[in-house]
Amino acid sequence: MKLNMLAARTGMVWIKLGVQTFFKQPLALAGLFFMFMAVMTVVSQVPFIGLAIAMALLPAATLGLMAATREAINGRFPMPGVLLAGFRAGRLQARAMLILGGLYAVGFLGAMAASTLIDGGDFARVYLGGATPTREMMMEPAFQGAMWVFIGLHLPLSLLFWHAPALVYWHGLTPLKSVFFSFVACLRNFWAYAVFGLMWLALLVLVVVCITTIAALLGNDSIAADLLFPALLLVATMFFTSLYFTFRDTFEPPAAPPL
Repeated sequence: MKLNMLAARTGMVWIKLGVQTFFKQPLALAGLFFMFMAVMTVVSQVPFIGLAIAMALLPAATLGLMAATREAINGRFPMPGVLLAGFRAGRLQARAMLILGGLYAVGFLGAMAASTLIDGGDFARVYLGGATPTREMMMEPAFQGAMWVFIGLHLPLSLLFWHAPALVYWHGLTPLKSVFFSFVACLRNFWAYAVFGLMWLALLVLVVVCITTIAALLGNDSIAADLLFPALLLVATMFFTSLYFTFRDTFEPPAAPPL
């Protein structure tokens, strides 16, 4: 397995390819993303263990969306079953995907638990949708401290698992090797990933500003409420579509990929 060294501008290329691929199969890719979100939301509502299960499923679900992108690139209509690709490639890879999920869940819950030590859990309740943030709450030093603690712990966790599911699935790596090479790949191509992340953030802010500005000009705040959520979901779908290209360009393809 060879790691490619990429220019910073590659981050912009990934975004362009993600958007273009989305519009090749918009209904299929959007439908798969909404299905993924719905399943994660329902599972997370299970008392006590729901959040842990949802986080454990996230690496496999992310891989499923990457596999759907690959289907769209090859001119095929991705079916719902592609979301289970990580569990259908064989017993060893399914087991590795479950281990990855367990490791990610432990890391995520650990980061969230660390934030509760700072503010007593206010940030965690807001982040997980259990509370509505107020201006006063968000201006509290403890709340902001908890937010930065979570971000500081979750960022390296994200780098560890950015490519890990794909490396398990397409390269047959073990879970530990996959997280190691994922982290190394992100660090070695830091500027490409930095451009990728910052430009997606800028695009997200642009969408929010445009929708809220239009609503303000029309004097109808309900327009923003009606349009903002589906617009953000579509942007998120394009983001997940672009993830496949970050993997494809970072690593040399295996001799005989599963798909």
